[in-house]
Amino acid sequence: MSGSLVCVGLGMALGAHITPICRSHIEQADVVFSLMSNGLVQLWLEEMHPDVRSLQPFYQEGKSRAISYEQMVSAMINEVKAGKKVVGAFYGHPGVFAGVPHKAIETAQQLGFTAYMEAGISAEDCLIADLGIDPGKVGCQQYEASQFMFYQRIIDPSAQLILWQIGVAGDKSLGKFSTGAVYRQVLIDLLAESYPLNHPVILYEAKVLPIDTVRKETILLSELVDAKLSLHTTLVIPPCRAMQKNTTILNKLAVITQQEKNEHTQVESS
Repeated sequence: MSGSLVCVGLGMALGAHITPICRSHIEQADVVFSLMSNGLVQLWLEEMHPDVRSLQPFYQEGKSRAISYEQMVSAMINEVKAGKKVVGAFYGHPGVFAGVPHKAIETAQQLGFTAYMEAGISAEDCLIADLGIDPGKVGCQQYEASQFMFYQRIIDPSAQLILWQIGVAGDKSLGKFSTGAVYRQVLIDLLAESYPLNHPVILYEAKVLPIDTVRKETILLSELVDAKLSLHTTLVIPPCRAMQKNTTILNKLAVITQQEKNEHTQVESS
């Protein structure tokens, strides 16, 4: 079983985020499969290895992404079966909002091949830095936008809310590259159950090329319906209310703390 598979992350910024170990895997591979939406990033990757095969052509307007993902996985696994050292190179982190690396690794392992993942800098990492958000300050909830719409979620308006892939929110076919105002209005109505329509929200897009600028555009929630969105746009909704103290739990903890103090005092006195 000489074939192997490693899925690596290139990070978000061209050439700036790749780790030494990910670069080493790419350079030592027999074949590299890539999934890049930016042509310049693809060209940069091809400078590192003579055999880089793009998985991007498997995407087609109107074709279910589920089918595209299956074909991508098959393309990679076929080379692993042929005994090659295969590397899958994905922008950002290969395990974040990327079903193909997870499925490919799982399939290869089930077949008895060595397969694993190397981490990369994700869009979430860039978002935290670019927007100055500390997830530990008030908490952070994040969902894929369509999943957020399709399933019942309990939202805490006192925490940060991040909705990924907002540009295709509401698409059940998995075949669209964008959804329009009608879909967005459904999302707005859903969010309006927890946030006022005049609540400020942020449209975020990470920087990919050195000439790019970070998009961090603040609009009102009601204005989302007509906003310009892409596949890479993320919606960030800051808290609209303060955190509420859980007095029941705080009182219980206070009793425990007092008991510990009393026990410590008794030990010292004895």
